[in-house]
This record gives sequence, C-alpha cells and structure tokens, in this order.
Amino acid sequence: MRSLACLFVFLALASGPAAGETVLAHWVQMAPGGNAEARVVVRGASCPMAVVDGTSVAMQVRAAPDKAFPVQLCALTLAPGVGHASVLGLELKAPKAAPERILVLGDTGCRITGAFVQNCNDPTGWPFPQVAAQASRLKPDLVIHVGDYLYREAPCPEGDTRCTGSPSGDNWPTWAADFFTPGKPLLEAAPWVIVRGNHEECYRAGTGFLRLLGPSAVVEGAPCVEHVAPYAVPIGAVNLVVMDNASAIDCCGGLMGALCIVHCPPSDKLVDAYRDDFASLPKLVTKPSWLLMHHPIWGVVQADYGMTGGGNITLIDAEKETGIPDGVSLMLAGHIHTFEAINKAPPNLSGRTIFTATIADGFSLPGYGFLLMTHQNDDTWQVEVFNATGGRERICTVAARRIDCSKS
Repeated sequence: MRSLACLFVFLALASGPAAGETVLAHWVQMAPGGNAEARVVVRGASCPMAVVDGTSVAMQVRAAPDKAFPVQLCALTLAPGVGHASVLGLELKAPKAAPERILVLGDTGCRITGAFVQNCNDPTGWPFPQVAAQASRLKPDLVIHVGDYLYREAPCPEGDTRCTGSPSGDNWPTWAADFFTPGKPLLEAAPWVIVRGNHEECYRAGTGFLRLLGPSAVVEGAPCVEHVAPYAVPIGAVNLVVMDNASAIDCCGGLMGALCIVHCPPSDKLVDAYRDDFASLPKLVTKPSWLLMHHPIWGVVQADYGMTGGGNITLIDAEKETGIPDGVSLMLAGHIHTFEAINKAPPNLSGRTIFTATIADGFSLPGYGFLLMTHQNDDTWQVEVFNATGGRERICTVAARRIDCSKS
C-alpha cells in the first residue's frame, strides 16, 4: 500500500417569517449520492414554502414534534444545478458543483458531565460560537464536520456559574444550545457534510442526531439506528466518502483525555460490521476520494508524564484485511481533540509505529481551531490551520496522498 495522508481536526471543545411560523434554524446538508437537502426547524403547525429558482415549492415534514423535540423539522431536496433557494426570506445556500474552499471542524459541543464542567458561558473556555463566526467570514463553499455535536449530557451543577441556565440531554433545547445557535453563522454560510461522532451513539444523542442531521429518512417510532452504511458525496473531481464509525471501541480501562490507558479486544460483531464497511469502499471510491470518519484509525496522543498512545483497535482489526483503497488520497477524522497532520506508510519505513502502521512524518498542534482547504490545481489542496480567533497557525499542502508542512 502506498503512503496515505491523514488529517485530524478538533474543537475541544429571522427575517420575514409567515404568521404562526418561527424559523429556529436553517441549513443545507449534502445527501448520499450528491443531492443537497435543505432543512428547516420551525415552531409552527406546518412546514413553510420554499422558493427555488423563482418557483414556490412545498417543504415536507421530516420529523413531527414530540416531547423531546417540540419543533417541526422540514426538508426539501435541492437537485443539482439549483441557482438560488430560500425559505421565508432566508437564503438556503445552494451547493457548488465543485467546491474550491472547504472548511473542516469537529468536536464542537460544550462538555457538562457528572465529573467535568466546561465553561460554556466563557468564549475562552468554549469558543465554538467564536469559531463559527470567524470561519463563516472565510466564505467557504462547503463545511465538513467530523462529528461530536452534543456534549451537555448532565444538568449543570447547582450554583455553577460556568453553565448557569444550560439544558442537558438529547432534546431540542440542548441541540440548540450546543450546536444550532452557536453554529448559526457557519450553518448559513455554506452547505454541510455531516459525520456521526461517538457522542451521537444511540445511548447518548443518537436519536437527536438521526432526527436532525442524519442522512436517512426519519421513521417515527422506529428504534435508534446504531450504524449507517458508508456513502459517497461527489463534489466535482473528488468523492467524499462518509463512514459512520461512531461505535468503534478504541480502549477500555479509563481515558486520559483521548489517550487509551488499556486497549481491549473489540467484539467480533463490531469488527465484522466495520470490516464490511471497509470492504464496500472500493465501490464508492470511483474517482479520487477523501475518507471522512470520526474515530481516526491511527491517531496519536501524548498525555501527561510522557505517556503516548493511540490507534483504534476496532478499526485497525477491521481494516487490516482489505486496507484503504488506493483511490483514497486523504482521511479526515476527529475525536482525539488535537490537530494532527500525518503521513502513514507501510511498516518498513522508520518512524513511530501504531500497531502495524508507521508514521513517516507528521506533527500536531494544541488549541481550539479549524481548517480551510483551498483547491490549487489537479489533486493539490492548500490546508490553512486557524485558531479560534481566526489567526493562521500553519499552512500545509496535500498532494499525491501526502501532507507537506515544511514551508510553514
């Protein structure tokens, strides 16, 4: 297998409404196969009309209100070639056939659990609102989110000013607080490609994810779907292949940040499921492709006291028989809450090894931030790494399945 470039990115994280209808969120996301779907969350009895290239079109109910989500979610498929679309006077960003500026971020929620409380009310403690605003000013053609949207899993402890007034759990108020309200400028700036994270597993926020951001139709009353099969989103000369590996166990015995203290053997059922996913990739990689996932296969983490670890044992076991298709030139992932740019190679090269994989070269950066990938020519993309305030931290180039940051 030839060397393969990998990027891991993190954020460790209405005008003119009709009577009776209040738009709470609106965005466009790319659907399997290449169509785009406009989605609108409204508080009202019915779905609003959209205007597509001057013609009024009825939006359809994607999910009706219920106890946890007392809002109406409406959707409309936008066929390729749509020039302009809007709903209730609000623009719905139509996709470009070949995006030239792609923004990447992930792990964006504000963590509130029984053991840890992030400062959700301080932009230095949780800068996602600032990141979304700064990133939107770069005017991307497409946004990729590599998963983990909802982190407010427990109520704010009484008297804790870091999260006063925060909702919690898998419901609309929490999704609004953690993602849709702070992410509004970026949600409205460009269409999105959505990747499922481990925070969106069924026992956490899977129901809300599949309802609001999932790629498939919502079936009322159906159980939460644990796993969605890989699918391709063509964008010009590149296929974005989206892989749901939210449930891929990477460790047990405790965590130190994203560092596995103890690796434990994954179940045969779980490995078989992801082995089938990897085996299906060649049918989706019909042209140069990027593989999008939440858990990185070979991410590296160094914690306190010099402890180093990494690698997702489930994915490594599942991938070893088929490998990654040669047509995949780049992998984008999140989860490990740091920025890494690494070139993976077969184990006959020198460098740090993760199980059987060797990193030929690479680096990581701390801090909150996001990426902007700008198409240069052919298969060459410039990668700019920005911090939360919009300052440029690093410039790299991705070409021929390799990342080069030597000129930064």
